[in-house]
Amino acid sequence: MDLESSSTSLARSGSPARARPRRLSYARKRQLFLILLAAPAILYVLAIAVWPMAQGIFYSFQEYSLVRPAGRRFVGLDNYIALWSDKTARQALINTFVFTIGAVTIEFVFGLGIALLLWRDDLFNRIVLGLLLIPATVTPLVVGLIFKAMLNADYGVLGYFLAEAGISGPRGLLADPLLALPTLIAVDVWEWTPLMALILLAGLKSLPTDILEAAQVDGATSAQRFALIILPLLLPAAFLALVLRMMDAFRVFDIIYVSTSGGPGDATTTLMIHGVKQGLEFFNIGRASAVSNLITACIGVMAVMFIFLVRPARNRNA
Repeated sequence: MDLESSSTSLARSGSPARARPRRLSYARKRQLFLILLAAPAILYVLAIAVWPMAQGIFYSFQEYSLVRPAGRRFVGLDNYIALWSDKTARQALINTFVFTIGAVTIEFVFGLGIALLLWRDDLFNRIVLGLLLIPATVTPLVVGLIFKAMLNADYGVLGYFLAEAGISGPRGLLADPLLALPTLIAVDVWEWTPLMALILLAGLKSLPTDILEAAQVDGATSAQRFALIILPLLLPAAFLALVLRMMDAFRVFDIIYVSTSGGPGDATTTLMIHGVKQGLEFFNIGRASAVSNLITACIGVMAVMFIFLVRPARNRNA
């Protein structure tokens, strides 16, 4: 038995050792787990955002009409050149910038004033803040329909008295080529100023109170505290509010479409309205894709401009 056991042990010792499976480290397991968690969201973004955007860029270099789907051909930059030579497209670009700059500027000024008024935390301000958020909860489509009815010169609550007072024409403000776009800016201001005020109010409540109290003790006036302390420290919140509203206002569609459909004439036609008409009314997918890419490029340029404007001020305050 001793000889057999010794020979068996020698045979086992001479045989190659089995390779054990390599175990993953904790960091590697955690990384794989996070990747699996993020995979559905990444696939969703690729399917909903990246792939349609890539298709839009591809179609913008094509002459592609749904009326003649078999006649698609590559035309290079012709769709973009046609946008510049098209009078309606140029007017839509001007209207979009006027609407965006006018609406966002007024909303920021009013929102900052409301945020300063509601800065004190008491029961009255909390009730007012809750009521103030009602316009922002209404769908823009419904807002457009409501104001279209209210501003109608024949049966509107506001339009009839404005027409009687001679402020608007006999067909109302939305039918006046000079007043239609400013009226839509006012409607947008009514709806989205509360959101601007809420973001700025959150920024105000996050400011360090010790700095403000020290400035007050040192004899700084309210104007000096606002200009030298509050406004510089409020830049991150202001940047967020301005960028969010700028992106949303530049691609405005709902309010304008249901109230004026871009009229009268081209007075309220924006890039989004022009792109939708090109795609859904004239079935010109190539031109509509070019308009969509132009909107994306303009929003990106304005966002970068905001970043370069805000960064020096933040560095000075750091």
